[in-house]
Order: sequence, then C-alpha cells, then structure tokens
Amino acid sequence: MVVATLSVFSVFAQDGTGGINDATQMITSYFGPATQLIYAIGAVVGLIGGVKVYNKFSSGDPDTSKTAASWFGACIFLIVAATILQSFFL
Repeated sequence: MVVATLSVFSVFAQDGTGGINDATQMITSYFGPATQLIYAIGAVVGLIGGVKVYNKFSSGDPDTSKTAASWFGACIFLIVAATILQSFFL
C-alpha cells in the first residue's frame, strides 16, 4: 500500500521549471503596459507641474526656480525609473 501511494505521488511530482517559466512569462508581459502607464503618469505630473510653476511665476513668487526644478526632477525620475526597470528585468 505504501509503495502504491509513493508511486502515485511520483507520477504527479514535477521539477517546477514549467511553473517558473509560466510565471516569468506572465510577469514580463506586464512590463510593456506598466511602462506606458508610468510614462502617462509622468506626462500628467509634468502638465500639473507646468501649471503650478506658471502660477508661481505669474504671481511673482521668488521661489519659482526651486518649484520648477522639483517638478522637472519628478518627471525625469519617473521616465528614468520606468526605462531602467524595463531594461533591468527584460
């Protein structure tokens, strides 16, 4: 009885490479749409930042350059992070 049970389990046992390959393929298929989403978020952040900088510049705020640099840095970070993640994992 024990030998029959062990032989049944050995028939169902696999090495797991098929599951790992399927998981890898599923995860890598998300990088294209995720990268496009991050680029879209970067564009929206850039537009919002442009409006905020314009409002500060129009009102005569002396802190405009600091605000412009921070918004510009945020946009650059999003674009570079998406590109590096895609190149690193694919």
